[in-house]
This record gives sequence, C-alpha cells and structure tokens, in this order.
Amino acid sequence: DAYPNPFNPMTTIRFELAHAAHACLIIYDLTGREVAQLVNGPLSSGAHEISFDARALPSGVYFYSLISANHRLTRKLLLVK
Repeated sequence: DAYPNPFNPMTTIRFELAHAAHACLIIYDLTGREVAQLVNGPLSSGAHEISFDARALPSGVYFYSLISANHRLTRKLLLVK
C-alpha cells in the first residue's frame, strides 16, 4: 500500500516479501510509460518501505508495479499538486 495516497509530492510504498527475491518496483504513467524505477535488485524477506518523490512529475494518475519471483502487484497512485 502507498501512504499518503493521494499525495504531493512524496508517498511511501510499503510491501512485504515472504521470501528473499529479486524485486522490481516501477512507476508508470497512465499511458504505460515508465517514469521511475525505485527498486531493481535483491531484497530480503519481510517488510519494506520505499519512498517515491514525484516532485518532477505533473499531477495525475500513476501506477506502481511490484514484480518479484512469480508475483506481480499493481496499484494506483494519485498525484495532486
């Protein structure tokens, strides 16, 4: 989950991994264009918190995708400036 959401200009994405794994956390705009890559590498099992600074992006709807092992989770973010 991301908190706060809606946000301006910072939000924190929190997630848990059951097992240590290579993970990617990527932010996309509404058109599907990648606008930020927050994680791309090995992560330990357990809880993680990753901050996203959207100061350079325009207001709008964004999505974050967390990809690890055989899992993919996508959630909506709303940036309101």
